[in-house]
Amino acid sequence: MQKKFQHTHPYEPFINESTEKLIVGTLPPPRFTTGDLKEGDVNFCYGSRDGQLWPILDRIFNLHLKYETTYEAIEQRKSFLKARKIGVCDIVASAEREKIDASDIGMQNVELRNVLGYLEKYPKVTTLLFTGGNSKNGPEFLFRKHLRENKVALHIISNDVPRIHKFVHPITKTTIKTVSLIAPSGAANRAVGSLESYKRMKRENPKFNTLDFRVLQYQVHF
Repeated sequence: MQKKFQHTHPYEPFINESTEKLIVGTLPPPRFTTGDLKEGDVNFCYGSRDGQLWPILDRIFNLHLKYETTYEAIEQRKSFLKARKIGVCDIVASAEREKIDASDIGMQNVELRNVLGYLEKYPKVTTLLFTGGNSKNGPEFLFRKHLRENKVALHIISNDVPRIHKFVHPITKTTIKTVSLIAPSGAANRAVGSLESYKRMKRENPKFNTLDFRVLQYQVHF
């Protein structure tokens, strides 16, 4: 029987006492667990050279980021997050994979992080920004499971994309908003392309692309 790949999250949550918004994803690609990074990867949260989160934020905030495996590239991202009171706390601690890839759907025996515990420890956080929606094993899907296990209800605020919900923290009684952003990965481009709002903008401007669409969506919530 083939041994499964143990896909462990390589980074601790990036969060401090002043954090107000948390980016919540799943896991970086397996090469970040094994340390076998590619040229252009940054050894930090969302550092894959194929990912779009940092290019999106770079465009919104004019950050002039470096995309390389250097200490400077990491520090640029940390400085930005601290300055904007944004943290990162992905929901998955570890998962098993039969096929070694970065797909959420391929995760098995998923071990979740105690995000509610982090929210109790850092009570200034009032917004969770999911880098993906409620499809199987996506950040919102797994967070809903985490809430169910803790008997916490999630209430819908807006069903338009990006979908917005809220819940009350069981300990702190803080009302926390969740926003399910379109995933900053190439795999989500097909989903973007099927949205009526994207099609309309594309008709108005044929040069408009899926990255442009994400920039418009993300800048509202970041």
